[in-house]
Amino acid sequence: MVLKFKSLLTAILALSLMLSAGCGFRFQGSHQIPDNLKQLSLGTQDKYSELTRLVGEQLRLYSVKVVERDPERVAHLQLVHDELSRATLSLFPDGKVAEYELIYLVDYTIKLPNREAQSYQVEIRRDYLDDPRTALGKSREMEMLLKEMRIKATSRIIQSLASSQ
Repeated sequence: MVLKFKSLLTAILALSLMLSAGCGFRFQGSHQIPDNLKQLSLGTQDKYSELTRLVGEQLRLYSVKVVERDPERVAHLQLVHDELSRATLSLFPDGKVAEYELIYLVDYTIKLPNREAQSYQVEIRRDYLDDPRTALGKSREMEMLLKEMRIKATSRIIQSLASSQ
């Protein structure tokens, strides 16, 4: 009886692993960069920006070597533009803004050798409570939120690189 239960449990476990692997399931952050992208050039408007730094760190983490631009041989990732905007979500009774929606947009292109450049846009949205009674520390909170949004955008950029062929 116990032997049948163990073999049934093993079969169910093996079947669930095969199904999850077969459907393309991956743990978040476990991207496989194709071999043709193990070397690429990185272009940006501001090479000292926080986004450029984060993308560079992630590329190194995935063993991607950033090299000089050579359009005939090396893929090119161009960080075209990033911006933070906000939209009002709610107001206090006195008409002051109570809650914003922060919208972080990143436009970028991936150009593989001998192919047309593909344009992409990442959009990250977060809610931000702006209570004037708790003004102390709001700028620090905003900085942390923006950093989190940049990290998320960087992850999506790496994900799109992993799916480029």
